[in-house]
Amino acid sequence: MSPLRACVKNGRIFVDEPTALPDGTVIDLVADDGGDDLTAEERRALHEALSASWESAQAGRVQPSTAILDELRRRR
Repeated sequence: MSPLRACVKNGRIFVDEPTALPDGTVIDLVADDGGDDLTAEERRALHEALSASWESAQAGRVQPSTAILDELRRRR
């Protein structure tokens, strides 16, 4: 099931999203900000990759997203 989007107004939660749930279904909404499960090494590698990517973009070494997505689809 996809997450539901809700809005808080005057201390009340309002959800205006289509769903296939039957009437009367009770759901638990959770404000999820649990972070991630990365280890210190994985986080270091992620930050290094993001820094390298940013430097490449700043230097003009970029590709259209469609080209990247096409390449990823070919690798399947």
